[in-house]
Amino acid sequence: MILEMKVPSPGESITEVEIAEWLVQDGDFVEKDQAIAEVDSDKATLELPAEASGIITLADSSGHRYEEGDAVTVGAVVCLIDTSAAKPEGDAAPKKETKEDTPKKEEPKPVAPAETKTYATGTPSPAAKKILDEKGIDANTVKGSGKDGRITKDDAVNAVPSMGTPTGGNRGTSRSKMSMLRRKVAERLVEAKNTTAMLTTFNEVDMSPIFDLRKQYKEDFKAKHGVGLGFMSFFTLAVVRALKLYPAVNSMIDGKEMISYDFVDISIAVSGPKGLMVPVIRNAENLSFRGVESEVKRLALRARDGQITVDEMTGGTFTISNGGVFGSMLSTPIINPPQSGILGMHNIVERPVAVNGNVEIRPIMYVALSYDHRIIDGKESVGFLVAVKEALENPVELLMDNDIKKALEM
Repeated sequence: MILEMKVPSPGESITEVEIAEWLVQDGDFVEKDQAIAEVDSDKATLELPAEASGIITLADSSGHRYEEGDAVTVGAVVCLIDTSAAKPEGDAAPKKETKEDTPKKEEPKPVAPAETKTYATGTPSPAAKKILDEKGIDANTVKGSGKDGRITKDDAVNAVPSMGTPTGGNRGTSRSKMSMLRRKVAERLVEAKNTTAMLTTFNEVDMSPIFDLRKQYKEDFKAKHGVGLGFMSFFTLAVVRALKLYPAVNSMIDGKEMISYDFVDISIAVSGPKGLMVPVIRNAENLSFRGVESEVKRLALRARDGQITVDEMTGGTFTISNGGVFGSMLSTPIINPPQSGILGMHNIVERPVAVNGNVEIRPIMYVALSYDHRIIDGKESVGFLVAVKEALENPVELLMDNDIKKALEM
């Protein structure tokens, strides 16, 4: 029996995917649920599992084969599986024809080659000469890739005029197709810039109190809960508190209406193997320090391993982006539409600051809030960021209710 493998829908509103990589070869025996390909949607990279065991043919019923990089409509047939084929002994792949197995064909008699004209090394073809003349490039400065070193049309097209003293270094270029995920990220970023009245406000946070808490409790916290006591839990809970104080930041525009949420779903921007991904921490307002750290770790690992699902990246009412892990000192993060706000974290640097009239060295982080000025006023945006700063600089009182061990579940 021949089973037609169709592309399943990876999520609502997704109508097309792209073949990122075939994980099997034509004629391989595959087991049921074995991953046979990776496909890119505009939100994530997903594995395509075999629906049955058998010999696979990487083509549809008409013989058309989708190559890596090709776009495929959801529901289209991408391969065939012969479920009646027996599994090869020793799990070996089906034997492929070798030169010895193939009947020898009678070799055609050699035909005398037509007389060809040879060219001296570095001589351009007529088309190449025209292009070089138009560019004002001396043919002696171009290395030919054609027969006998002849300069071809492509050599002329790719030739770059000298803009200084020749160094003899490599000046090659390469061109590759962007993945569907990367193209969608690009579209969404441009959309955010073009459709929102985006503005960014900044502040700085003295991270000393958090440093002190982590230094004292992080080992016991990790030993008990199996996850580290990182910065994301402090920032997430500080954002939850600030969103309760300034609910407009936890809202978004839908046409002529403003939708406000009584829950907090925090999107966390993480870098995955295929590009930027934004998984969501659901109902962050109900999570403890341990709950946030466990969820951040789970989502980050799934994103890193390419196992994140579309559902895990759908929704979100506010985003936190941590460019500090890459060394960023300051940035203006772009809103993740249709959300109305995003908080940018940055690296922590020891800086001289004034404390009670004295200059002290403190670990300082610059934070940035980009927001949609259409529904969030300056007073609310600044107040929100100040509320985040207050919670981070006084976490024991504002995030732990003056009970550190209970907050950390120690």
